[in-house]
Amino acid sequence: MTLLGGVAAWPLVARAQQPAMPVIGLINAGVPEPAAYRLTAFRQGLSEAGYVEGKSVAIEYRQAEGRYDLIPELVADLLRRRVAIIATPGSTDAALAAKAATSVVPIVFSDGEDPVKLGLVASLARPGGNVTGVAVPATELDGKRIRLLRELVPMATSIGVLLNPSRPTFDTQSKGIREAARAVRQEVRILEANSEHEIGFAFAMAAAWRPGALIVPPDAFFNSRREQLVTLAQSHAIPTIYDNREFVAAGGLMSYGSFADGYRETGIYAGRILRGEKPADLPVTQPTKFELVINRKTAKALGLDVPDKLLAIADEVIE
Repeated sequence: MTLLGGVAAWPLVARAQQPAMPVIGLINAGVPEPAAYRLTAFRQGLSEAGYVEGKSVAIEYRQAEGRYDLIPELVADLLRRRVAIIATPGSTDAALAAKAATSVVPIVFSDGEDPVKLGLVASLARPGGNVTGVAVPATELDGKRIRLLRELVPMATSIGVLLNPSRPTFDTQSKGIREAARAVRQEVRILEANSEHEIGFAFAMAAAWRPGALIVPPDAFFNSRREQLVTLAQSHAIPTIYDNREFVAAGGLMSYGSFADGYRETGIYAGRILRGEKPADLPVTQPTKFELVINRKTAKALGLDVPDKLLAIADEVIE
């Protein structure tokens, strides 16, 4: 009896001695539903680094649902829960809030703002501190979106750009877009909106101004208003390019971006940090895959013929 009791106790003792499962706090600035495939990419990156959610790592998810003012409290909540890492894929604003809140807990980001100019890292090669991640080349992507629009809508002499003035990085975003436009000698006009009503007003202004096309860059609030944006672009017959395929699947004309790959790379870095590497020693990387998606049905409704050149390079064509 004594021997059996002792043997039975061993697994309990072993479990008690095992370290607790590490927890990653992941902040999504938008709404969770449209980002499902991106979160799958994040988990894939973790898996490539040797971690599986629910088995060797836990993930605490937080969504700001397009409310940038909520992000600092989401960060504070994760810090109170003593997470091992804060991951902010797709949101520089969340990375900035996390860096302002802690200099100890590792932070892994991926987004399109310049992390050096924003003060997230000391340099791309040697980040220093507790922050590293994936820097999406926003200005290059904006320039590419302009060129794609000009391929599809060659008669567009002016292009509108819809931005959210509530973003903490609004100034750097608008400056980067203007720089991208100047580099390709394209006239652009900034339209601002940070509410459902203002989105409608911005499109009414665009309808009166009659731009040849419109760009909707990455923004968590705009992602949460996807259906409204697509409907307004269709009703005003404005050819519009977005940053991710969810807009195109909902009836938008075209998208170009790299978010799934950025999420995957963020997951890989999170796994490497869990294994003991330091953010200061992990250089900021850039995504290698950019996805072009075209909705041919929407193009036809707008009276546009998609050039064979664009069809050939598209990753997905929705008929």
